[in-house]
Formats: sequence, structure tokens, C-alpha cells
Amino acid sequence: MKIFQLLFTAFLSVIVVSSMSAQESSVISGTATGKKLVTKEDSLSYALSILNYGSLKRQNIDPDPEIFALAMKDYREGKQLMTDEMARSIVMAYVNEMQARQAELEREKYREYIAGNEAFLEKNGLRPEVKTTASGLQFEILNPGSGAYPTRQSTVKVHYTGRLIDGTEFDSSIKRNAPAEFPLSGVIAGWTEGLQLMQPGAKYIFYIPEKLGYGAQGAGNVIKPFSTLIFEVELLEIVK
Repeated sequence: MKIFQLLFTAFLSVIVVSSMSAQESSVISGTATGKKLVTKEDSLSYALSILNYGSLKRQNIDPDPEIFALAMKDYREGKQLMTDEMARSIVMAYVNEMQARQAELEREKYREYIAGNEAFLEKNGLRPEVKTTASGLQFEILNPGSGAYPTRQSTVKVHYTGRLIDGTEFDSSIKRNAPAEFPLSGVIAGWTEGLQLMQPGAKYIFYIPEKLGYGAQGAGNVIKPFSTLIFEVELLEIVK
């Protein structure tokens, strides 16, 4: 969805430009391919074209300017070749294609890093104290708990420490001396699944493969794309 939003970033400037245009009494002098920018509407039209087309170009999207202009003219006259819904479908198909292509480029860029993380999980999964779920989540029980299990709709309170496979610590509620409270539906998939295996008072270690973590995006400056995440988690309370 990020690319889809970027495609239309420039359109947000319409309000700003329109507001400025309404307040300006002067008209920009110049020509538009031989046509003078005479009125404020001329200048506004030219400005909007620059902003929108420029935004697309910066995202490495290069639409045919003649067809781009023709579509606007057709839409204005009510004889466009496709509906809004069809247009959105075409744009989304393009976005999905671009995202898939970018993901492949990212995987190639991090090929060695991915291999190292996969090797860690493969070796870790052979340890007798480590269990692996159908999704690929690995977990180790340090202390069992008791009572009810949280569900996906639950809000929980936990203490945790997060590390990478090289031991780099990237977060700790314990060091902040502030337990974290959140709905299970609002966290990464590895946490949502893992915490439903726990009872209050339990302490587990989760070994979360990238597909259940932050994936190709990573998080912040420390968690690279395709990182395996290791969390030591204590379930303090099922809040609701």
C-alpha cells in the first residue's frame, strides 16, 4: 500500500495550491508549449500538472504525457474509457507488480544475511527444548504459567527483551521498568501467535522468523530487513 499512497501523494497538494491561487492576484508569465499562461486557472492547471507528473517521475513511474492529458480531457467531457473502479484496479495491479519486483531485489541484496538467519533457525529448531509451530514460529518454555490462555481479541501486559541472532538487544521493557500493554491483534504475527500459547506467569523465548516479524521492511536502524527476532517474554496479565 505504500507505493499506492505514493502514487497519489501529489494530489494532496491540490488543496494547498488551490488555497494559494485564491489568495494571489498575479499571474505567472510564460508560455506552455506556445500557449501563454494568462489566467490564474492557466497557472493552476500547469502547476498541478508539474506536481502530479513530477511526483510520479520521482517514483520511477513514467506515464505517457499525451495519454495522461487525454485521460483528463476525456474525464472532464464524461467520455473516459474506463470507470474509476477499473482505473483503481489497474493501478493496484501495477503497484502489486512493483512491490513484488522490489521484494525480489531486496532479497538479492540481503541474500547472505537471509541465509545466516535461516541457518540459525534450522539449527535452533533441532534443540530438544525448542518447539516449532506449523507457521514456523519457534518457542522455548522457561517457566510455565497457569490459568486462561489469551485469544487474538485479548489485551495483555508483558515484560520482554528483544534481540537479534547475534545478541544485539534492540528493545527491553525490563530496562525501561515499564511493562508493555497491547492488543494481540495489533502486533507482529509472531507475537500474536506466541502469546496465545502462554498462560499468566509463563516465561517463553520466541524465535520469530522474518515472515512472522518485520519481513522485508525491517524496523528502525537496528532491525534489518529479513531479521529473525528473539524475544524473551513474560506474560504478566491478561488485561481483558
